[in-house]
Amino acid sequence: MTPSFSWAVFWQYLWPPTAFENPLIRVGFLLTILLAVVSMVIGILFGLLGALAMLSKHRVVRAIATVYVTWFRSTPLIVQLALIYFGVSALGIYAFPSETIGFITLSGAIQAGILTFGLNEGAYMTEIIRSGIRSVDPGQMEAARSIGMTHGQAMRWIVLPQAVRVILPPLGNDFNSMIKSTSLITTIGAIEFFGAYAQLNGVLYD
Repeated sequence: MTPSFSWAVFWQYLWPPTAFENPLIRVGFLLTILLAVVSMVIGILFGLLGALAMLSKHRVVRAIATVYVTWFRSTPLIVQLALIYFGVSALGIYAFPSETIGFITLSGAIQAGILTFGLNEGAYMTEIIRSGIRSVDPGQMEAARSIGMTHGQAMRWIVLPQAVRVILPPLGNDFNSMIKSTSLITTIGAIEFFGAYAQLNGVLYD
Protein backbone atom coordinates (compact mmCIF):
# COMPACT_ATOMS: atom_id res chain seq x y z
CA MET A 1 0.00 0.00 0.00
CA THR A 2 1.52 3.30 -1.10
CA PRO A 3 1.44 5.97 1.65
CA SER A 4 -0.17 9.28 0.77
CA PHE A 5 2.09 12.28 0.43
CA SER A 6 1.06 15.75 1.58
CA TRP A 7 3.09 18.65 0.21
CA ALA A 8 1.53 20.96 2.81
CA VAL A 9 2.91 18.83 5.65
CA PHE A 10 6.27 18.53 3.85
CA TRP A 11 6.74 22.29 3.57
CA GLN A 12 5.41 22.85 7.08
CA TYR A 13 8.20 20.76 8.61
CA LEU A 14 10.87 21.85 6.13
CA TRP A 15 10.65 25.57 6.85
CA PRO A 16 12.42 26.24 10.23
CA PRO A 17 10.06 28.86 11.78
CA THR A 18 7.15 26.49 11.35
CA ALA A 19 9.10 23.31 12.08
CA PHE A 20 10.41 24.68 15.39
CA GLU A 21 6.85 24.90 16.69
CA ASN A 22 7.18 21.16 17.21
CA PRO A 23 9.05 20.61 20.51
CA LEU A 24 10.67 17.40 19.20
CA ILE A 25 12.26 19.27 16.29
CA ARG A 26 13.25 22.20 18.48
CA VAL A 27 14.96 20.05 21.10
CA GLY A 28 16.62 17.94 18.42
CA PHE A 29 18.03 21.05 16.75
CA LEU A 30 19.38 22.43 20.02
CA LEU A 31 20.95 19.07 20.85
CA THR A 32 22.70 18.97 17.46
CA ILE A 33 24.18 22.43 18.04
CA LEU A 34 25.19 21.51 21.60
CA LEU A 35 26.89 18.31 20.44
CA ALA A 36 28.73 20.04 17.60
CA VAL A 37 29.96 23.06 19.57
CA VAL A 38 31.00 21.28 22.79
CA SER A 39 32.62 18.40 20.90
CA MET A 40 34.49 20.87 18.70
CA VAL A 41 35.87 22.72 21.72
CA ILE A 42 36.99 19.42 23.27
CA GLY A 43 38.47 18.39 19.92
CA ILE A 44 40.49 21.61 19.64
CA LEU A 45 41.89 21.12 23.15
CA PHE A 46 42.82 17.49 22.45
CA GLY A 47 44.18 18.53 19.08
CA LEU A 48 46.45 21.16 20.60
CA LEU A 49 47.77 18.70 23.16
CA GLY A 50 48.16 16.03 20.49
CA ALA A 51 50.01 18.37 18.14
CA LEU A 52 52.43 19.43 20.87
CA ALA A 53 52.93 15.75 21.76
CA MET A 54 53.62 14.85 18.12
CA LEU A 55 56.24 17.61 17.98
CA SER A 56 57.78 16.58 21.31
CA LYS A 57 61.41 15.45 21.52
CA HIS A 58 60.38 12.54 23.77
CA ARG A 59 59.85 9.34 21.83
CA VAL A 60 57.31 7.88 24.26
CA VAL A 61 55.15 10.99 24.13
CA ARG A 62 55.23 10.97 20.32
CA ALA A 63 54.35 7.26 20.28
CA ILE A 64 51.30 7.77 22.52
CA ALA A 65 50.09 10.66 20.36
CA THR A 66 50.64 8.61 17.19
CA VAL A 67 48.60 5.68 18.51
CA TYR A 68 45.78 8.03 19.54
CA VAL A 69 45.66 9.80 16.18
CA THR A 70 46.00 6.60 14.16
CA TRP A 71 43.25 4.74 16.03
CA PHE A 72 40.66 7.51 15.96
CA ARG A 73 41.34 8.37 12.32
CA SER A 74 41.41 4.76 11.13
CA THR A 75 38.24 3.36 12.70
CA PRO A 76 34.61 4.24 11.89
CA LEU A 77 33.06 6.86 14.14
CA ILE A 78 30.00 4.68 14.70
CA VAL A 79 32.26 1.93 16.06
CA GLN A 80 33.95 4.41 18.38
CA LEU A 81 30.54 5.51 19.68
CA ALA A 82 29.54 1.93 20.47
CA LEU A 83 32.87 1.06 22.08
CA ILE A 84 32.89 4.12 24.33
CA TYR A 85 29.21 4.04 25.29
CA PHE A 86 28.87 0.31 25.87
CA GLY A 87 32.50 -0.64 26.48
CA VAL A 88 33.39 1.94 29.11
CA SER A 89 30.32 1.11 31.20
CA ALA A 90 30.84 -2.65 30.72
CA LEU A 91 34.38 -2.33 32.05
CA GLY A 92 33.06 -0.48 35.11
CA ILE A 93 35.03 2.68 34.35
CA TYR A 94 32.03 4.99 34.04
CA ALA A 95 28.35 4.11 33.73
CA PHE A 96 27.27 7.36 31.99
CA PRO A 97 24.46 8.29 34.39
CA SER A 98 22.24 11.24 33.50
CA GLU A 99 23.69 14.52 34.75
CA THR A 100 21.98 17.89 35.14
CA ILE A 101 24.07 21.00 34.50
CA GLY A 102 22.01 24.10 35.19
CA PHE A 103 18.82 23.69 33.17
CA ILE A 104 20.33 21.10 30.80
CA THR A 105 20.00 17.37 31.46
CA LEU A 106 22.63 15.26 29.73
CA SER A 107 21.70 11.63 29.30
CA GLY A 108 24.37 8.95 29.24
CA ALA A 109 24.13 8.68 25.43
CA ILE A 110 24.70 12.43 25.04
CA GLN A 111 27.71 12.33 27.38
CA ALA A 112 29.18 9.40 25.46
CA GLY A 113 28.49 11.20 22.18
CA ILE A 114 30.23 14.39 23.29
CA LEU A 115 33.24 12.41 24.53
CA THR A 116 33.47 10.32 21.36
CA PHE A 117 33.01 13.21 18.95
CA GLY A 118 35.53 15.25 20.93
CA LEU A 119 38.16 12.51 20.91
CA ASN A 120 37.57 11.81 17.23
CA GLU A 121 37.80 15.47 16.31
CA GLY A 122 40.91 15.81 18.47
CA ALA A 123 42.70 13.26 16.28
CA TYR A 124 41.97 15.27 13.15
CA MET A 125 42.75 18.57 14.85
CA THR A 126 46.10 17.15 15.96
CA GLU A 127 47.23 16.91 12.35
CA ILE A 128 45.67 20.26 11.43
CA ILE A 129 47.37 22.11 14.29
CA ARG A 130 50.65 20.27 13.75
CA SER A 131 50.62 21.31 10.09
CA GLY A 132 49.83 24.88 11.10
CA ILE A 133 52.73 24.99 13.55
CA ARG A 134 55.13 23.51 11.00
CA SER A 135 54.05 26.09 8.43
CA VAL A 136 55.59 28.84 10.58
CA ASP A 137 59.19 29.65 9.70
CA PRO A 138 61.49 27.93 12.27
CA GLY A 139 63.39 31.18 12.45
CA GLN A 140 60.48 32.66 14.38
CA MET A 141 61.06 30.24 17.24
CA GLU A 142 64.82 30.83 17.14
CA ALA A 143 64.34 34.59 17.24
CA ALA A 144 61.95 34.31 20.18
CA ARG A 145 64.35 32.09 22.10
CA SER A 146 67.25 34.45 21.36
CA ILE A 147 65.49 37.31 23.17
CA GLY A 148 64.99 35.21 26.30
CA MET A 149 61.56 33.60 25.78
CA THR A 150 61.01 30.05 26.97
CA HIS A 151 59.80 27.45 24.50
CA GLY A 152 56.27 27.69 25.91
CA GLN A 153 56.21 31.48 25.72
CA ALA A 154 57.51 31.45 22.15
CA MET A 155 54.91 28.89 21.16
CA ARG A 156 52.09 30.83 22.82
CA TRP A 157 52.94 34.37 21.72
CA ILE A 158 54.86 33.92 18.47
CA VAL A 159 54.26 30.59 16.74
CA LEU A 160 50.59 29.72 17.48
CA PRO A 161 49.18 33.16 16.52
CA GLN A 162 50.86 32.82 13.12
CA ALA A 163 49.71 29.24 12.74
CA VAL A 164 46.06 30.22 13.28
CA ARG A 165 45.68 31.54 9.73
CA VAL A 166 46.60 28.08 8.42
CA ILE A 167 44.44 26.26 10.98
CA LEU A 168 41.19 28.21 10.57
CA PRO A 169 40.09 27.09 7.05
CA PRO A 170 40.24 23.33 7.77
CA LEU A 171 38.76 24.03 11.20
CA GLY A 172 35.65 25.40 9.51
CA ASN A 173 35.42 22.34 7.27
CA ASP A 174 35.75 20.06 10.29
CA PHE A 175 32.93 21.89 12.08
CA ASN A 176 30.66 21.25 9.09
CA SER A 177 31.58 17.57 9.23
CA MET A 178 30.95 17.54 12.96
CA ILE A 179 27.39 18.82 12.50
CA LYS A 180 26.71 16.03 10.00
CA SER A 181 28.36 13.39 12.19
CA THR A 182 26.08 14.16 15.14
CA SER A 183 23.33 12.16 13.43
CA LEU A 184 25.23 8.98 14.36
CA ILE A 185 24.32 9.49 18.01
CA THR A 186 20.89 8.03 17.21
CA THR A 187 22.59 4.61 17.13
CA ILE A 188 23.10 4.76 20.90
CA GLY A 189 19.68 6.14 21.75
CA ALA A 190 19.91 9.94 21.72
CA ILE A 191 17.49 11.96 19.58
CA GLU A 192 19.09 14.90 17.78
CA PHE A 193 17.90 16.85 14.73
CA PHE A 194 17.98 13.93 12.27
CA GLY A 195 16.49 11.54 14.83
CA ALA A 196 13.68 13.99 15.57
CA TYR A 197 12.71 14.18 11.91
CA ALA A 198 13.00 10.39 11.59
CA GLN A 199 10.56 9.96 14.47
CA LEU A 200 8.24 12.56 12.97
CA ASN A 201 8.41 10.77 9.63
CA GLY A 202 7.38 7.54 11.32
CA VAL A 203 4.30 9.27 12.72
CA LEU A 204 3.24 11.09 9.54
CA TYR A 205 3.83 8.16 7.17
CA ASP A 206 2.32 5.29 9.19
